[in-house]
Amino acid sequence: MYADIIVDITHEKLDKIFQYRIPSRLEGELAVGMEVLVPFGRGNRETKGYVIGLSDTCGYDEAKVKEVQDISRKGVAIEGKLVALAAWMKEQYGGTMIQALKTVLPIKQKENAKVKKRIRLLLSEEEGRQKLEHYLEKNQKARARLMAALLDDNILEYELVMKKLNITLSVVRALEEQGVLVLESRQVYRNPVKGEKEESCITFTEEQKAAISAFWEDYSRGKRGTYLVYGVTGSGKTEVYIEMIRRVAAQGKQAIVLIPEIALTYQTVMRFYRNFGDRVSIMNSRLSAGERYDQMMRAKEGKIDVMIGPRSALFTPFPNLGLIVIDEEHEPTYKSEQVPRYHARETAQARGDMEGASLVLGSATPSMEAMYRVRRGEYVLLEMKNRSRMQDMAKVYTVDLREELKEGNHSILSRKLQELIADRLEKKEQTMLFLNRRGYAGFISCRECGHVIKCPHCDVSLSYHRGGKMVCHYCGYEEPKKQHCPECGSRHIGEFKAGTQQVEDIVKRQFPNARVLRMDMDTTRQKDGHEKILSAFADGEADILVGTQMIVKGHDFPNVTLAGVLAADMSLYADDYRAGERTFQLLTQAVGRAGRGSKKGEAVIQTYSPDHYGIVTAAAQDYEAFYEEEIHYRELMGYPPAENLLAVLISCEDEALLEKGAGYLKEYALRVSRGRSIEIIGPASPGIGKVKDVYRKVLYLKAERYDTLIRIKNYLEQYIEINTGFRKMRIQFDFNPMNVF
Repeated sequence: MYADIIVDITHEKLDKIFQYRIPSRLEGELAVGMEVLVPFGRGNRETKGYVIGLSDTCGYDEAKVKEVQDISRKGVAIEGKLVALAAWMKEQYGGTMIQALKTVLPIKQKENAKVKKRIRLLLSEEEGRQKLEHYLEKNQKARARLMAALLDDNILEYELVMKKLNITLSVVRALEEQGVLVLESRQVYRNPVKGEKEESCITFTEEQKAAISAFWEDYSRGKRGTYLVYGVTGSGKTEVYIEMIRRVAAQGKQAIVLIPEIALTYQTVMRFYRNFGDRVSIMNSRLSAGERYDQMMRAKEGKIDVMIGPRSALFTPFPNLGLIVIDEEHEPTYKSEQVPRYHARETAQARGDMEGASLVLGSATPSMEAMYRVRRGEYVLLEMKNRSRMQDMAKVYTVDLREELKEGNHSILSRKLQELIADRLEKKEQTMLFLNRRGYAGFISCRECGHVIKCPHCDVSLSYHRGGKMVCHYCGYEEPKKQHCPECGSRHIGEFKAGTQQVEDIVKRQFPNARVLRMDMDTTRQKDGHEKILSAFADGEADILVGTQMIVKGHDFPNVTLAGVLAADMSLYADDYRAGERTFQLLTQAVGRAGRGSKKGEAVIQTYSPDHYGIVTAAAQDYEAFYEEEIHYRELMGYPPAENLLAVLISCEDEALLEKGAGYLKEYALRVSRGRSIEIIGPASPGIGKVKDVYRKVLYLKAERYDTLIRIKNYLEQYIEINTGFRKMRIQFDFNPMNVF
């Protein structure tokens, strides 16, 4: 027997399959997905590798084929299904097979098992009493104490015996040799979820029932599809997911629930825990290595039914996966920033197809890609247009900051927002203030007329760089920074600068009696930082919560009746073709935090561009109107999802070599794309042209068909591999990037 093995030598860019002979002692034990130790190279140095296939025929000269040394006993076997998924990811997103395998490997190595010991009596009660009398006669006090305790309770925890009864291990071993008792060890899995299951009876709305029925009708007939649950904020999407999972789990299947950020874990997990008890667990980067290892083993052994976590939880090694749910599917955090730059949505669909699982996507503001596929008939749409308790949506006020400035208000808080905050404090109700910092380092705008300086060629904003120049990160166009607004001539032109700490200080000065909490990267660095802040706010320990986008996603606080968006334009004019979509999503999610309980909600959107369709439709909470406007823009400009985009990011310490290499890549891309409808843009300098003395360039390729770009990517990978000049460069591929580089 022979094993096809990928050798783990990432730094040598080795991405070949090698064949090794399987020794007789390992036959029957070796399986696809296992980590093994093999001799490699001329020196036969011991190297790790992964088994990706088994065969009874040799494809090489048998005399030259080496033998597998051993199975890596510290390694964790991965399922053959995940190996197949890694191969799919390599093809779809670029990079090496090793990089793809390391992405799908949930845990790299075993952690020390947590073991619990107990002592069990082997004698009958009568035999035990005779032994007790014997120990007392012999004045063997320690043995008598242990025997008396075992007669009261036939099974005792080892720690209790050691500490409370003051018994040593030698005493236990002596009685074990006599056949009186047995010392048992069992592995105890660490469980990071703490809570209690509660019997609950959910009363579903008609819209929720319709969504569940449509899904279950298909599932019961063996149809595994992709569904988009499009429900307004507060429509009860989580209850729908829970019922879908309950039905799938009753069939002996498991489910994965992806959430966009760790910040959402606490509330989401508690809702699932109340329904599934300890059959639910979490996987995220805040867990210890031991906790992560234990959750993976619990999943493999079928001890849990539901795994919840951010993007990496997608690779939970469930043996019988039946359903994958991606909540807030529009969030950019579902796109990996490491090679392979996979998107969880497409990768989940591929895993579902391979393992016979359905995929359910959910959002109040679906991504353009998801709704585009609904319109093309690729996804099934499940709509919920009303809130679960039929509450009214928040009343939204749009404040024109240009008018505020003209009327003498230089504060970041508009007069309308100040008035409503004061009202909420008087009523003992809560307020959430959202500072839209996405796209922060960026655009130049006029505070008097709201004009934003854009690239004349790409319809994205120019970004300000040190040295007094403004640059387009798509085509490389640049011009000097303007000192006066080209639209109205005002000198009030520049970058908008504000941080959450500044906002917190302003709010405290304006409302000295208000209790204010701040939630951002600085205040959530410690483990459980998110949970502590959210719990305190949920328990009414603060009147106002100030934060970045992490506070507007999925949280449900019944006493929040006011949401304020302080700077809508900070994402609206980011140098990114997705800027309008991101802004609409953030604003809709933000205003959706208000009025989720029994009290009516209000929201204030502060902007310099009150007439922009992204602001107008978000204020009206009208997704359909936004989609129609945005898709027209995407079709006109040839951006995803209307067309597909491949970004090739090239970096090198030698600037001259980088310029030459980027030029060669463009020439080769032009050559291999002849006869295909492809547009090539660049190479241009990305947002940050140099990081730690490493220079960067980016090349963009546009095509209508995704597979056309994959073919070009494959040609480029081959070209890069055979040309030694590229060995000093780092080259990455990113399909339909979520952010401009």
